[in-house]
Amino acid sequence: MGGGKAEQEGGSSEKKTSPGKAAILALGKAFPHQLVMQEFLVDGYFRNTNCDDPDLKEKLTRLCKTTTVKTRYVVMSEEILRTYPELVVEGRPTVKQRLDICNKAVTQMAIDASKACIEKWGKSVSEITHLVYVSSSEARLPGGDLYLAKGLGLSPETRRIQLYFMGCSGGVAGLRVAKDIAENNPGSRVLLATSETTIIGFKPPSADRPYDLVGVALFGDGAGAMIIGTDPIPETERPLFELHTAIQNFLPDTEKTIDGRLTEEGISFRLSRELPQIIEDHIEEFCEKLIRNVGFSDLDYNKIFWAVHPGGPAILNRVEKRLDLTPEKLNASRRALADYGNASSNTIVYVLEYMLEESSKTKKKDEEDGEWGLILAFGPGITFEGILARNLTV
Repeated sequence: MGGGKAEQEGGSSEKKTSPGKAAILALGKAFPHQLVMQEFLVDGYFRNTNCDDPDLKEKLTRLCKTTTVKTRYVVMSEEILRTYPELVVEGRPTVKQRLDICNKAVTQMAIDASKACIEKWGKSVSEITHLVYVSSSEARLPGGDLYLAKGLGLSPETRRIQLYFMGCSGGVAGLRVAKDIAENNPGSRVLLATSETTIIGFKPPSADRPYDLVGVALFGDGAGAMIIGTDPIPETERPLFELHTAIQNFLPDTEKTIDGRLTEEGISFRLSRELPQIIEDHIEEFCEKLIRNVGFSDLDYNKIFWAVHPGGPAILNRVEKRLDLTPEKLNASRRALADYGNASSNTIVYVLEYMLEESSKTKKKDEEDGEWGLILAFGPGITFEGILARNLTV
């Protein structure tokens, strides 16, 4: 299902983009059909995996409450488990089965999200010149970028690039790449598509892997899409966010903090408990690098908008605390987390859609703050991705 048109209409675009600067011209999203309510997840998960360990069940119940997630969409279904019962058997080599499911699912979701985005953009698919495709949920040759291009009917001359296994920072990394492409190819229109499913790492509960339960309680599936270009046509295109400056930093010697490996049983992820603290310790310095480009000081943090990838409530809480943000500054991120879970690279699209809603409320109150802001995500490395942006709808 794609996002409705009203979601993009957070306010008509009144501010003009800077000549030659890339802007987001449209947003779109899509999800699998299976909606999971958080209060029913625990019983369903343990029933479907034939597990009756009371300690693990109690732990997952507690985690489901602390994640603040309320609903999520997932590709996994009882029909898939009937077809592939080996997915819930500990130690079975199932990477082939998982990839068969994932490759098909992420392609379809990416097509659906892209179509929703293109419809909002209001232009022909033939005007797309470049494609950036992001996923940590598939592995094949040729890659998902080709199957997405084929599914959308893009020209064979469309220039494609794919970013694989960048995790939660993939969406903002893709936006950085799309910005560079658009600004170095005047007149181009770049489609950025992200698509993720947790089936690649789905496993039965195990006392030997208690950390897996964090992912069960937190992660969701879906797809997102954006159109990026410079110098929008006033009569037919409505820019949403101008992308002013983009940077990326990795933190040396933190590569084990977010550890993922493709094995015979699918992808195994392990998140260190230190992750929120590490992000808190480095977030201020990173943000200062971005905001100094327009002359802001750290005293102005509450006068800008914050579109932060919601890796989890602990990360959002630490960012809020370190930067001394007022609670409403992370509303868009917290809403995306509650409604969709952490959907990896896709989630920044959902955050930006909610940001448009939040900015329309600000506009109605005649508040002047919030034109400038930061789009942020954190991924394996540990890698920080950041874009200084202008909200053109306020």
